[in-house]
Amino acid sequence: MPALSERTKDFTDSVIRRMTRVSLQYNAVNLSQGFPDFDPPKEILDRLAQVAGEDFHQYSITWGAQNFREALAEKQSRLMGRKIDPNGEIVVTCGSTEAMMAAVMTVTNPGDKVVVFSPFYENYGADTVLSGSQPIYVPLYPPEFNFNPDELEAAFRQKPKALILCNPSNPSGKVFTLEELKIIAELAEKYDTFVITDEVYEHIVYEPNKHIYFSSLPGMWERTISCSSLSKTYSITGWRLGYIIAPSYIIDTAKKVHDFLTVGAAAPLQEAAVTGLKFGDDYYRQLRDTYTGKRDLFLKGLDDLKIPHTIPQGAYYILLDISEFGYESDLEFCEVLARDVGVGAVPGSSFFRENVNHLIRLHFAKKDEILNEALNRLEGFRTKIAYRK
Repeated sequence: MPALSERTKDFTDSVIRRMTRVSLQYNAVNLSQGFPDFDPPKEILDRLAQVAGEDFHQYSITWGAQNFREALAEKQSRLMGRKIDPNGEIVVTCGSTEAMMAAVMTVTNPGDKVVVFSPFYENYGADTVLSGSQPIYVPLYPPEFNFNPDELEAAFRQKPKALILCNPSNPSGKVFTLEELKIIAELAEKYDTFVITDEVYEHIVYEPNKHIYFSSLPGMWERTISCSSLSKTYSITGWRLGYIIAPSYIIDTAKKVHDFLTVGAAAPLQEAAVTGLKFGDDYYRQLRDTYTGKRDLFLKGLDDLKIPHTIPQGAYYILLDISEFGYESDLEFCEVLARDVGVGAVPGSSFFRENVNHLIRLHFAKKDEILNEALNRLEGFRTKIAYRK
């Protein structure tokens, strides 16, 4: 038989989704795949029930229903500090996953290079490879996950077509400062590079940290492709509603890429989600406060158990240091953790380009009782996991 695609030869299945299956296998508390276990806002669900009896069951406009784009443009114009044209500067996608893929395919040609910070959400490397591009990895250094400006400029000297910026970051929980964003902006302008942002956690940021939209920096609107979704903001990860916001000359091409990737996002779900896009600022303050409470609960529990961990500035992930156990494989450790302790986690090696095997990722987008159950299971876990030293 003919050979299969060479571009996928180094791929595995998603380690994150694999660990969800492992969690199910052992009936573990699943703190691996990052989705909330609590209901979306009632107003959105009520509207969804109404939509089922209305005429929204066929294709919407390929790049997004008109009222959805108008509501999104109004919301994001207020946040991003500029008037966004719902007809020329937005594409609605099937989740931010498709938004990122479409963005990379919109601005790169086969053989182009793309800068990716490490650690990174696992899809970014795959996006570059599937688009025929070559990733250039630049390390972020814990515990603050800062970058070295000289190392970043060394990457820019390789003349990349784009840089991918996840802010707030998955898995580190880093929120990039204004000073850091200005360094990236200066290099992007100096080397004439696009910046593709993944801002899906834009509303989950812990004080005193502030989320700054990269496109709002002076001179950056024209070279920024802003990607995000409604998944985390409204607890509707299964609805797969994402979007790209960018200048019209970029969106014109992104519309074509999106059209041939997925045709369009689900029409009835767009209609129901308009309700959420019209929420006032109180909703986003309450969302931040809710996740702040969950973060504080989980961090205190880990501290009480004397488990070393990172402190996220945004998003809802924590990296735990498992060095003391002496495992060469963090994947094996996560499988043992699920089987013998009953807690599901993701091996940190799936996020790092560097040889990192001493970190695992947990998330806290769970009901408080589930977080407490996970902490209860972790109590005494050092007696349940065999040390390898």
